[in-house]
Amino acid sequence: MEQENKIPLLGEKFPELEVQTTHGKMKLPETFKGKWFVLFSHPADFTPVCTTEFVAFQLRYDKFKELGTELIGLSIDQVFSHMKWIEWIKENIKVDGKPVEIKFPVIADDVGSVSAKLGLIHKAKGTNTVRAVFIVDPKGNVRAILYYPQELGRNVDEILRMVKALQISDKNGVAMPHNWPNNEIVGDHVIIPPASSEEEKKSRLDSKEKGKIECFDWWLCHKSL
Repeated sequence: MEQENKIPLLGEKFPELEVQTTHGKMKLPETFKGKWFVLFSHPADFTPVCTTEFVAFQLRYDKFKELGTELIGLSIDQVFSHMKWIEWIKENIKVDGKPVEIKFPVIADDVGSVSAKLGLIHKAKGTNTVRAVFIVDPKGNVRAILYYPQELGRNVDEILRMVKALQISDKNGVAMPHNWPNNEIVGDHVIIPPASSEEEKKSRLDSKEKGKIECFDWWLCHKSL
């Protein structure tokens, strides 16, 4: 029986893929081993919303690099189409008077095999890839997945925020509140996992790490980094 292509699940390994990109052939996730990477698909080259997204990703490219994170795009267009579109963006789009030069690679999935394996083709939304985002950690594990319809462009600042928040969560063993670092009730603090025993519960409320921890109750505590 033919194995069904399905979306990778959170916590699973990103599937091993050999891809053709505008930067040459690559193996994923091997090419980015030891680094975070964001793979994002777009419906098609030379389309208005996708163009605004590519510009947005490039304008934040250095911020992703500061987080040790690589970007890689994908659509079912051929590589020459990607290259021509990237050339068009550089020649026609300027931000603050400077041309936008796309520096990240873009996967040319012209036969659709990569998109099928990642679950990027949704029949009810057409034959193009949906606007998907996979955030993958240095061990090759899928940490976050986002899906957007063709008519809705993504918020790239949110994707950048997610990468930063996941890295801080991993490093400090904490959770991140809504809209961190601008949460309405805890500000830029991070959330401490709830106590898992009566002893820990009592200890937390009594000591509060000598003032470092603030609690609304024993199960809702937060602290600054």
